[in-house]
Amino acid sequence: MILTQDQINLIKDQQHEAISLKKMTAKQLDLAISEKWFKIWVPKSLGGLGLTLLDGVKFLEELAYHDGGLSWTVTLCSGANLFVGFIDPKIGTEIFQNPAVCLGGSGRASGYAERADGGYRIHGHWKYATGAPHLSHFTANCIITEDGKPVLDKNGQQMIHSFFFDRDDVLIHYDWDTFGLECTASHSFSVENHFVGNSRSFLINESESTWPDLLYRYPFIPFAELTLLSNFIGMYNRFIDLVEKYYIVKSQDVDWLKDKGKNLFKRLDEMQSDFNERKNQIYCLTEQSWDNILQGFENRDVYEKIAVASRIFVSVIKNNTVELFPGCGIVAAQREQEMNIVFRNIFTATQHSLLQQ
Repeated sequence: MILTQDQINLIKDQQHEAISLKKMTAKQLDLAISEKWFKIWVPKSLGGLGLTLLDGVKFLEELAYHDGGLSWTVTLCSGANLFVGFIDPKIGTEIFQNPAVCLGGSGRASGYAERADGGYRIHGHWKYATGAPHLSHFTANCIITEDGKPVLDKNGQQMIHSFFFDRDDVLIHYDWDTFGLECTASHSFSVENHFVGNSRSFLINESESTWPDLLYRYPFIPFAELTLLSNFIGMYNRFIDLVEKYYIVKSQDVDWLKDKGKNLFKRLDEMQSDFNERKNQIYCLTEQSWDNILQGFENRDVYEKIAVASRIFVSVIKNNTVELFPGCGIVAAQREQEMNIVFRNIFTATQHSLLQQ
């Protein structure tokens, strides 16, 4: 799945407006819906693209190269739409008849679900629901309670279930105000004393999948690690390309080239070589882990390798970006410049807890 030049042009044209609006523009949203970008992990039988893991990750990387804010939104929303593979099939089929269906929410268990006849009574407050302005449904994790006390599982741990709510049943708190990834509009939301039936509860676990598609047999944590990492890969690739262009322009100054340029070019080449090696490594692990699922072969070691490699990769990206930034002059510090936009996006993305070391 490759972006067309017309799509790239639209993405570039809309980037500044989306940052100003602090949400996706109407044209970006129309493009994402018409091209089914929020449904890259949804089965074709439900109107999705049903991409393989590697194809989907590569698409997100390409999107991130051109606009990290847009790709982050598509990544988180498409990742939430994947939950259709774990909810009641009848409800999933009904919900996904809407071409603009888009799930999103929070993975933190900051809500409570009190058991009631036929379902649960929910209350809670959750942060960082990416794409909040255009979500049709909100997802959230809740601690299960009974008579006001947490219910424990067989291991003595608090029982946690995932839930999804219709947009009209949540209150959005418009509190997303960051210096990067502005257009992701990752606002908080809350639910107060809202009853949901049992069919609105689900477990995100490959053993609990309700659809037969291969993707739903893939563990969610390595899936999340790989899809988030693809954003860092795309954004960082764009950043080093912009740095290289800046160096090329500066190299017209012979004195700069002699005093600084040669060493800076050498260091950039080292970073690019290391980047290519790490990217190839993680994509080989992605393909290997997918093939294991395809062959019905369980290999937990590959998931551990993905966890370690992805976190080291993000750490390297962060450190290299910090190293490169001071050598790019005042251009890198100007908010309207793409280099600054990419820099802000990378460092806002690093605040996500999943890939932190």
